[in-house]
Amino acid sequence: MQRSLRIKKLKNILVTGATGFVGQHFIKCFKLEGYNIRAVSRKLIPGVETIICDFLKDDIPDNALKDIDIVFHLAGYAHDLKSESGIEQTYQKINVNVTADLLSLSAKHNVKKFIFVSSVKAGGNPVRGECAAEKDQNDPAGIYGKTKLEAELKVLEAGRKSDIHVSILRPALIYGPKVKGNLQLMMQGIKKGWFPPLPEIGNRRSMIHVDDIVRALLFLTNNKKSNGEVFIATDGRVYSSRNIYEAMCYVLDKNVPNWSVPRLLFNAIARLSSGFKYKIDKLLGDECYSSKKLQSLGFKAQKQLRQMNETDF
Repeated sequence: MQRSLRIKKLKNILVTGATGFVGQHFIKCFKLEGYNIRAVSRKLIPGVETIICDFLKDDIPDNALKDIDIVFHLAGYAHDLKSESGIEQTYQKINVNVTADLLSLSAKHNVKKFIFVSSVKAGGNPVRGECAAEKDQNDPAGIYGKTKLEAELKVLEAGRKSDIHVSILRPALIYGPKVKGNLQLMMQGIKKGWFPPLPEIGNRRSMIHVDDIVRALLFLTNNKKSNGEVFIATDGRVYSSRNIYEAMCYVLDKNVPNWSVPRLLFNAIARLSSGFKYKIDKLLGDECYSSKKLQSLGFKAQKQLRQMNETDF
């Protein structure tokens, strides 16, 4: 009887960022798993107990964490622009201050677990030709990575100073249904015929499907060895930009061109301006990460790029 009550109690979870790309998939999965979900969100989420709160304007209500056993902090601010001037306060407020406030309330309300979704950017850029692991900590590039790292340190410190079981997940580039940003732009460009065939230059990139990120969060929920640890999450494979291009052609049922735009042309375009260089580095650069640490605990991603269909981008 006591065991049954304990299991039921551990089903009460709070999630931030529930309306985001990962958050929407998280809600569906954890509902199916039988968790009692409460969300902190700027807008009402149908079918979910919602605490209305705009992190930029409002303090998190004290009662938001009442009777909560596990906090999943998915909310964050990411802006994919070369220039980040003028919005430093937003990064600091959303990525760092809100995390600190949630940790304080978690300690006050005796939350048992705190799982933070960070980013591989918190570990800095990998050395070219290598796949960075959790121990390979370089200076984070940009304010996004810096604020995510600052938030990670607050999570780990809270874990050391309290009885809260804390875990940090650093996803690589996430793809899946309704993904936005560069992947969506590339997919639409290939679909409409204007995106250039990329050259095979042997660069190395890591990715992971959104469903596998949610599976990783579910895995950490039930893993006792994850306390006080940081984990990188990838699908365990390495892709070149050409691999990604061909996979998108495949899922769109388009013939893969037997030619490609020479790398020299991309290099010439990059020299025209820093803006072009930034975009080409994003397209053809290295971003390779290792998820062996998470895999060593027993987690294995179930999806890979070539198995996808058009709805996954």
